[in-house]
Amino acid sequence: MAKERPLWRRLTFRLCLLSAALVLCLQLGVRRTWCPEEKPPVAEAAAGRAAPLSRGTEQQPPPPAGRRRVTYVRNGRRGSAAPRCCSPQLPGGRRRKTVRWHIELQPWASPTPSLNYEALRFLKYISTSQISCEHLNLNSLGGYSEPTKKPWSVCLDERFSLIHRIRSKQCRLYSLGLGNDDNQFEINMANSGCEVHRFDPSIKSAHIQEGQHLWYHRLSIDWRDPNPAIAAHKPHSSTKKLGTVLNEFGHHKIDVLKADVESAEWKILENLLLEDVVEQIGQLVFEVHVHWPGFEVSGNDSSVVRYWYSLLRELELKDFRLFHTYKDLSKPQMFLKKEAFNASSCYRLSWVNTRWK
Repeated sequence: MAKERPLWRRLTFRLCLLSAALVLCLQLGVRRTWCPEEKPPVAEAAAGRAAPLSRGTEQQPPPPAGRRRVTYVRNGRRGSAAPRCCSPQLPGGRRRKTVRWHIELQPWASPTPSLNYEALRFLKYISTSQISCEHLNLNSLGGYSEPTKKPWSVCLDERFSLIHRIRSKQCRLYSLGLGNDDNQFEINMANSGCEVHRFDPSIKSAHIQEGQHLWYHRLSIDWRDPNPAIAAHKPHSSTKKLGTVLNEFGHHKIDVLKADVESAEWKILENLLLEDVVEQIGQLVFEVHVHWPGFEVSGNDSSVVRYWYSLLRELELKDFRLFHTYKDLSKPQMFLKKEAFNASSCYRLSWVNTRWK
């Protein structure tokens, strides 16, 4: 009998442990029945500690009772976050992306700021196509005449969506201009079945429709919306951001954005990049002016060219590729008010959004 007592004691101890575990499970089951909403993601959260996060996840422990729940989402930079409760919700449950206030400037082209190095880098960039395009105008569709003096080139290769959208009569063109009488490109696009909207603050009426597919709007596209205090006295303001116009017109995508806005293109392009409106555009055809910095572009000459270059590199980061460049030799050969670098004061550049297949 003396040898059996240790075995009996061990069996009794194990039975006690099993009984305690059974009681604990019953208590947890009763708690979940009465409080079904309390579901800690892991055991550590119930103990008041944050659960370990796997890479790329944003789980948070349940907030203490009586406190407002606020969920944070990262905007892509370490240590920065924005409250999801404060970001406006778009149709379909999507959240608007966090708006940036400044573009990321590229490193200087040389160890010390130099206009010569910045200009050479910039001019080489805008003179070199990044992707080839075989069909650059509407002549390939037949029956359309294209101006030869200053071509507005779009990519109509089969690998991109524009040619398919034209054939299905579903394409849309926005044209931004300032009193320019050269509208043959817009007329050709409208004749091909595209829905064409031309924005020009110099026209006489607020809205004019010519034919079935061509509209003119007395509206100037700017890089900012008008001051609310001023807009209250002018309910039909003639100056708006492109993103605002898209929302008001109910348009979610533009197949082609053409812009000839006499040196306002740099700030407009910056706004399209900062607010991600550029992702709603299939192709960009811009006339850029380099004879002076442009509206509200400040800094010394080398800083200005660095800013221009940084804007174009931001386009590249958005998967836009330059497929056509045109140097306008009919304009003065000036670069920031200098007869230098064998540069024209005006270039026409065409990009295609390679995400749009």
